Amino acid sequence: MSEVLPFALMVKPAGSSCNMRCQYCYYIDNPESGSRFMSEEVLEQVILSYAKAASYPVLSFVWHGGEPTLRGLDFYKKAVELQKKYLPEGFECWNNLQTNGLGLNEEWCRFLAENHFDVGISIDGTRIIHDTYRHDASGNPTYERIRKNIALLQKHGVRPDLLCTVTEETAQNAYQVYNSLKRLHTGWVQFIPIVNHDEDGSVSGESVHSDSYGKFLIELFRLWLSKDFMTNDVQMFAELLNVHNGAEAGLCWLKETCGQALVIEADGGIYSCDHFVAHEHLLGNVTNTPLDEALMSKKQRDFGNSKRDGLSEKCRQCPYLSYCHGGCPKDRFLPGHENYLCEGLYSFFEYSTPVYKRLLELLRQRTPKEQLPKILRRENLI
Repeated sequence: MSEVLPFALMVKPAGSSCNMRCQYCYYIDNPESGSRFMSEEVLEQVILSYAKAASYPVLSFVWHGGEPTLRGLDFYKKAVELQKKYLPEGFECWNNLQTNGLGLNEEWCRFLAENHFDVGISIDGTRIIHDTYRHDASGNPTYERIRKNIALLQKHGVRPDLLCTVTEETAQNAYQVYNSLKRLHTGWVQFIPIVNHDEDGSVSGESVHSDSYGKFLIELFRLWLSKDFMTNDVQMFAELLNVHNGAEAGLCWLKETCGQALVIEADGGIYSCDHFVAHEHLLGNVTNTPLDEALMSKKQRDFGNSKRDGLSEKCRQCPYLSYCHGGCPKDRFLPGHENYLCEGLYSFFEYSTPVYKRLLELLRQRTPKEQLPKILRRENLI
């Protein structure tokens, strides 16, 4: 077997169970996930198998869902205990809880702070947009409760990452959305485009249009550079700065290939990717399939390489291929396997590439950061 490359685990202790009913959720009715809760026996096998498989001294656990806090705080206390038990000498664990934030309280926040969990919280920018799409299970609005729990995390010393989905409505309100998120003072924001399908296969009404997505990214980019560069990070923009500087992207959909983030469902099922939790992408079960075997299987390697090997002819000829490598395979459903978001991404790359190149020149010249926006504006780059 080839050397096991560094990989992450996305673990779903509560399956697709959730205390919210977000209008655009693609996961809550996933039959492969279901509403099962992970047993402590399966949890132990997950951690033991990861510890045995890891060739890199950081084990990366992303606790996801559904809503992972529904599994209860004792489950995560047990997880930390097992990580300490099985962690090889000289290794460390990185834990990231991806939550809607609704179930957090003082006890949860204290635990997360004491055990150095990173936390990602989903919140959709403005109160109006958020409460349009993100209701609790009874249909009630959730923005204010989640905002208060973000503040509660901060009180305990946890700076959560904010995850904001981009619907068509969001894309039309970039300025308001960005500034609403910035006012929460967390310092890190991710924007996730919504591209879903109705039962007839057509793109759903809340999905962002490709051209709108491009305009949204350009407006955000200009806001970020004008006011917040090096103080309030936007994940995609920070990643692309590294790419323009010659580094490899850390974000999976920007990489040439994928497949280095396995998903473990509540019953122990191992799947290729969070967006491909389907029977044809089942790699085994952690109770009888070692994680390194699943990761290095031909099935998973073919899955990961298909991102590169399945590029459309349009992508292969694109001057910006090295930036997105065709984007996420889940969005390649147009004729010829073209990416639904291609038009918007192309527009953004066309606009941002000369800006990034000039920005890097200025950074290498050690230009004070407060001078950067002034220079870029004077040169009509932003």
